[in-house]
Amino acid sequence: MQMQLDDNIKIIQSPLNYTGGKFKLLPQILPFFPKEIDCFVDLFCGGCNVGINVKSNKVIYNDLNRHLLYLYNTFKNLDKDLIFESIYKIIEDYQLSLVSKNGYDYYGCESSKGLGDYNREHFLKLRDDFNHNKNEDYYYYLMLYVMIVYAFNNQIRFNSNGEYNLPVGKRDFNIKMQSKLDEFIDRIQSQDCSFTCQDFREFDISKLNQNDFVYIDPPYLITCASYNEQDGWTEKDEKDLLAFLEKLDEKGIKFAESNVLRSKGKENKILNDWLESNKERFIVHYLNFDYSNSNYHTKDRTTNTEEVLITNY
Repeated sequence: MQMQLDDNIKIIQSPLNYTGGKFKLLPQILPFFPKEIDCFVDLFCGGCNVGINVKSNKVIYNDLNRHLLYLYNTFKNLDKDLIFESIYKIIEDYQLSLVSKNGYDYYGCESSKGLGDYNREHFLKLRDDFNHNKNEDYYYYLMLYVMIVYAFNNQIRFNSNGEYNLPVGKRDFNIKMQSKLDEFIDRIQSQDCSFTCQDFREFDISKLNQNDFVYIDPPYLITCASYNEQDGWTEKDEKDLLAFLEKLDEKGIKFAESNVLRSKGKENKILNDWLESNKERFIVHYLNFDYSNSNYHTKDRTTNTEEVLITNY
């Protein structure tokens, strides 16, 4: 899928299949952003789908997942040819499949069934070596990337001991994955960007001004995504974030927050009540969650996902 918005800037997709990614919603979200941005803050950057596609002078990518940020830092600072050379070397060393080079028959697999049966043993060896590797250098993070590529649904998940614990997936480093990584590296290496690993409550907004812009895509309180298991995002977090938004507004810093007001019969009462009490202060833009067009229409808002973009301008 290729998208293009104003200024003939190609909208590219993150090389990571990150839960809650906003790639498909970008045509609806980006037109609401200010036309002139000095520093863009991607406060919960996740897969970086938003920050990588915003036109600004500088970008700050922030996330609590330090592995994620070090991986992006690797893509930012390592020579692209060396990145790909290292990735192919890891694939070769661990005898993982590379259908783009050898085809499915070479591995005794069919496209419809995937490559899991062939890759499982090799993937588990890579995962075990990664989890026991204490030298967190560029090679370590490229091992992580290869592992993500070959893991279930290309997801990122660490257990309480800090070990990557997803099983093998069905696909490999195919042409589409290679292309997404190639474009992402080019884009992030062309950006004036930095990476921070902070809780949003600790993020220093004192250095931001009215020419800067903060985008907030937090875990959704009423959804059941993997990042929100085991009270990963609580009502206290939700209330603290709303207080953070008020501080941004008081300082005259423009922001936009993605969230859902209702989903599958659940309602985010904390957010709805806050918006009701601040309806003269903040604007709610309704988005079409099924992505078919830019207008949100539904007869039954109790069963549909009511996705919104909240701004203070």
